[in-house]
Amino acid sequence: MTTSPATEINDASELRHQLVEQLLADNHIRSAAVEHAFRTVPRHTFAPGVAVEAAYANDVVATRHNGDGTVTSSISAPWLQADMLEAARIQPGHRVLEIGSGGYNAALLAKLVGPTGHVTTLDIDPAVTERAISFLPEAGYDRVSVVTADAEHLPAGVVPDGGFDAIVVTVDTWDLPWIDALADGGRLIAPLRLHGYHWAIGFTRNKGALHSDEPLIVCGFVAMQGDGAWNTNRRTVPGTGVHLSWEDGTPLPVNHLTPAFTREPTITRTSIMVGGQEPFDLLQLYLAGALPGFCRLEVDPDGEILNPPPRHWPAAAIVLGASLARLATERIDDGDDGKGRYEFVVQGYGDQGLLAAREMAAQVEQWQRNHRRACFPLITACKASECAPADTDHEPHVFAKKHTRITVSWPTVPANSALPTSPGNCVPA
Repeated sequence: MTTSPATEINDASELRHQLVEQLLADNHIRSAAVEHAFRTVPRHTFAPGVAVEAAYANDVVATRHNGDGTVTSSISAPWLQADMLEAARIQPGHRVLEIGSGGYNAALLAKLVGPTGHVTTLDIDPAVTERAISFLPEAGYDRVSVVTADAEHLPAGVVPDGGFDAIVVTVDTWDLPWIDALADGGRLIAPLRLHGYHWAIGFTRNKGALHSDEPLIVCGFVAMQGDGAWNTNRRTVPGTGVHLSWEDGTPLPVNHLTPAFTREPTITRTSIMVGGQEPFDLLQLYLAGALPGFCRLEVDPDGEILNPPPRHWPAAAIVLGASLARLATERIDDGDDGKGRYEFVVQGYGDQGLLAAREMAAQVEQWQRNHRRACFPLITACKASECAPADTDHEPHVFAKKHTRITVSWPTVPANSALPTSPGNCVPA
């Protein structure tokens, strides 16, 4: 027995509406315009060869791989697309640039801007843009301009007079070279890498700089290609299977760290607890900005050093001379929900390992005392050419990029006031 096209269309429509109801219930869709776009645009059209149930699952759909199997293009998870579209605050008539193509998200954008607006979608991979050129008209969105180019260098004529009203970046980016392509007051939504941590951030351009004003969203996207591709600056400690990465900041020597791992580490306790499924990404971002010598630590899964390997890895670590400290957790009990309760501890390796561990533990305690229950941090990006140079090699909570300088501002917990139980549900004054 075969399934008729009409039955397939009905099934797709029903699955699409079920997905929208889930996104509404989980508060990823928060406006009538974004809801209408998700109910209207046929997601399965942009994922041929994928079962319609998979096309409408609240998950990523991989659409292209390179030779080693790494995903190089995908349709992002609907929950994340909805969050980013809501953050973009797109209105009818807006001119919008999407960086990272594929078609489906561009169609959602086209639905939001309406017939009086315009969407340009750009990707470096011709195979990806060819898919978009094919699928967009099939879905009924043939007015979208599809451009094949390196996003690091927007082609002449792509940027409209006065700049784009919104730029939505759907690839993992280490930098934000598009400030001048954005209109004053325009929105830029991008998954920005800060020391290897990935955050979808909504910015507004004001007086030539970008300012965030919404909670950061932990996310993952396919990597930027071309001149904007990021360098992990990964180093391996000889004979240990331990790897350290510096994406922001100056990589430090690691060859002399081998002896630090020849004896048991010191343990510095913090008495600060975290639930078994409670995220602490903001702590790690805080440490990345607060600590000189900060890096990310990975361990070969079959290695004997640092056994067991980090539960949440790559782990936060710092290098101090020929010594190292890394953030870890130690299970204390089952917790009220049975999912475990853990204490943050810092392991120190080498002659100065205890000193490094105490330095990291002190910052964990400061985060706990001043920032854990405060509002979400605010991110500012200014063009590197217009920022004052840093006075030191390490300026706290400042990340120097190629095109921009990123500053993370951490609100503090007000004294003697009602506090939010978690960041992200208030706007700092």
